[in-house]
Amino acid sequence: MTTEGSFVQPAIPKFDGYYDHWSLLMENFLRSKEYWGLVETCITSLPSGSVPTEAQRKQIEDQKLKDLKVKNYLFQAIDRTILETILVKGTAKHIWDSMKQKYQGTTKVRRAQLQALRKEFEILQMKEGEGVDEYFARTLTIANKMKMHGEKMDQITVVEKILRSMTAKFDYVVCLVEESNDLDTLTIDELQSSLLVHEQRMRGHAAEEQALKVSYEDNSGSRGRGRGAFRGRGRGRGRVEESNHHEYGPMFAYGETHAEDFLGRSCSMDCACVK
Repeated sequence: MTTEGSFVQPAIPKFDGYYDHWSLLMENFLRSKEYWGLVETCITSLPSGSVPTEAQRKQIEDQKLKDLKVKNYLFQAIDRTILETILVKGTAKHIWDSMKQKYQGTTKVRRAQLQALRKEFEILQMKEGEGVDEYFARTLTIANKMKMHGEKMDQITVVEKILRSMTAKFDYVVCLVEESNDLDTLTIDELQSSLLVHEQRMRGHAAEEQALKVSYEDNSGSRGRGRGAFRGRGRGRGRVEESNHHEYGPMFAYGETHAEDFLGRSCSMDCACVK
């Protein structure tokens, strides 16, 4: 039975160079501690020369204590070599803003990155042999990056993109989805689930076809090994094969084994071909 004393504290997200992902995790971590307000607004400051009341003084002291805790979390999350490049470390907000400026970039840089992501999203296509899960992962990764850079990305935009960029083998499935669903209300998860079901069916059919092909080739090989029993012997054999070649030549395009089986049955009924 889990008790309060055995509750596992969430790990502090370590900065790994991917600022957008790290900032998302770190913000959620600080919100869970109820410290995010200090990163957004910093410590309350009073006008110069004013005398704080007892309540104001207590509030400021409380904020300073919480700010020290937030700074401690940031110091543990950010590598020493990066911290050494941050000149102003007075408050948690100073550290956060410096990281944002260094790794997220200015408005101009973000706009350029968004343009590159838009182009990547536009030309994105499912690869031959790629699974549904893999393609959805690639598409959603780009879509999430675009959202982090300020792009408004509705579900219908992603759904329509996926439907028009599937490989040719999914054409009938795409038509079926479009005709049987309202794309305005169809979610990404529902689309992925539907495509996965069809993908599994196609794989099952492919496995059955391969098994039938192997079985047919095995049966054809066994019939081919016994075909010599239907041929003539001696000098007559040449005439039989020559006559068969001229009279039944087109039949050999269908299959040598089937043709010779047919010739064997013909000769058993009427042996005029060897006279």
